Amino acid sequence: MARSKEFEENVALEKAMKLFWEQGYEKTSMTDLVEHMGIHRRSLYDTFGDKHTLFLKAMDRFHDKVSTKLVGEVKRSKTATEALQLIFSFVICGEEDSPSGCLMVNSAVELAMRDAEVDIKTTELFALSEQLFKDIILWGQQDGEFSSDYNADDQANHLHAVYVGLRVMARTSIRKEKLQRIADVSIKLLSSI
Repeated sequence: MARSKEFEENVALEKAMKLFWEQGYEKTSMTDLVEHMGIHRRSLYDTFGDKHTLFLKAMDRFHDKVSTKLVGEVKRSKTATEALQLIFSFVICGEEDSPSGCLMVNSAVELAMRDAEVDIKTTELFALSEQLFKDIILWGQQDGEFSSDYNADDQANHLHAVYVGLRVMARTSIRKEKLQRIADVSIKLLSSI
């Protein structure tokens, strides 16, 4: 008879995701994961596979959580400007119990050049983020909030680059006020272009 699991799989995956997010892939050992997740090594391998497979699952979990959060923020927004402000505020302030920065951006910087699976996941997420920015920009152009002097694709590419840069900067000691000013200027440029 098979022994029942003594842990909640989603809780353990959440803990692994946060550890990878905070420390990065290379710095996180299997011993770190076992201790942080509060499960036995054999249970980790049986449930999640090897470290790389667990990391990819953690990336998927991060993507699902962040996408759900950001899309929800956009849907609750009354204006395109408000939607962008909420997205940038989320990037700058993060969530209370989460590491700073972004697991996907950190992973792209650390691994994408030498790990095809990480490159695919980060590139796909970046494309989805750009599409979200494009949709918001089109909304703002349609409502007259944003200028139509440049096409929405180019503006979305620019905003995404700012977004990724802010995600990186959020992991440093740079003050949040400076990051907020960068976001504010980026949003203002949409209406003055």
